[in-house]
Amino acid sequence: MTAGRILVTLTLLTAMATVVACGRKSALDTPYDAAVQARKDAQKAKEPLPPEPAKPDTDKPFILDPLI
Repeated sequence: MTAGRILVTLTLLTAMATVVACGRKSALDTPYDAAVQARKDAQKAKEPLPPEPAKPDTDKPFILDPLI
């Protein structure tokens, strides 16, 4: 390998590691939680309120749950 090729490879690996590390470190937002938060934000900003979200159904077991 030439020095240029090594430099390009290291640059690409660094760029990929940077992109992979982007994001926030917290729990995932459910659609219900996101809708509730959007309503609160709209109320704070005195904007028209989006429709009130419906409560999610109870957690139904999924066939692959035991694997997780």
